[in-house]
Amino acid sequence: MNLIFEVIPVENAEVCRDACNELMHFQKSRANIKPELFDSMSFETRMLPSIEKAIHNYIVVVKDGEKIVGYVYSNISPKDVYSNEFATFFDLSSVSKKNVGCLSQFYIKEEYRQYGVGSKLFNMSMAWLQKFEDVEDYFIYVSNGNDIALEFYKGKGFFVSHDILDGFITVLRNKKIN
Repeated sequence: MNLIFEVIPVENAEVCRDACNELMHFQKSRANIKPELFDSMSFETRMLPSIEKAIHNYIVVVKDGEKIVGYVYSNISPKDVYSNEFATFFDLSSVSKKNVGCLSQFYIKEEYRQYGVGSKLFNMSMAWLQKFEDVEDYFIYVSNGNDIALEFYKGKGFFVSHDILDGFITVLRNKKIN
């Protein structure tokens, strides 16, 4: 196994299509609250719109040879994009700055989850997010049933803020440490 971590330009996001769709399938397989909501979620409906609404985007893929085995997608976005027809993801008045940082999508193929890949991707994303001085609130959204991810993020210093959509998504939050 020869794992390579590669930051890719947003113009090449297409290389994440299969992994993003695998993530949606994985989330549906774990969900015990409204799993049918994942039926309409895909690269086209989740990642592309998020990229378009963001001010800054950051994508890292993990390859084993030429095969993509994981990725992380993070962004800096105006806080108001998190209130839409799907849901209001947090109390907008609780964020003092106009932009927020979000670790938006995170996926590693199961057979690669025991090698520190997740920690490295997480650390790369947080280092990138913390470069933005106009951001002090960071969010991660974990789908119901994904308890391993929830515990992973809590172990990295994020705390559960609240649930939305009747428990479909758990919102985790952290503040910039100055």
